[in-house]
Amino acid sequence: QDIVHGVPPFPLLRESLQKMQDKADAMVISQTPCDALEREWAENNISEFVSVIAGQEMGTKTQHLEFAAKGKYPDDKILMIGDAPGDHKAAKANGALFFPINPGKEEASWVRFHDEALDKFFAGEYAGDYEAALIKEFDDCLPENPPGAVIGGP
Repeated sequence: QDIVHGVPPFPLLRESLQKMQDKADAMVISQTPCDALEREWAENNISEFVSVIAGQEMGTKTQHLEFAAKGKYPDDKILMIGDAPGDHKAAKANGALFFPINPGKEEASWVRFHDEALDKFFAGEYAGDYEAALIKEFDDCLPENPPGAVIGGP
């Protein structure tokens, strides 16, 4: 609360939210505390574009997605945007599609989402080869041994 202020969203995040505003129900799914999420989204005037801001107090990302969308929308009409393997795991646990924000290439990922992926999603052309190529690119961006990883031996 005392140190995170004035950090703007990635370029094209706001425009992406505006682009989907009349076509989708959008929500924030995060393991950040709710009060921090609500403050940051309000500070950047983007909270108006989402119907729910779900933080760690509201459960896991897998639970958030299940409670919000599973059974309410066909699986191919649920798209999770994320920047971590756990986001991909939560999407797959719910049969949802996944759009990766590639580590170190966040701005380019948001350009791709805004200019290409969102239109494919709304046109029903996202699932399959397109999504698989994005996920492969995402996996290739991840470090083989991330910081804090425990590598076991015999």
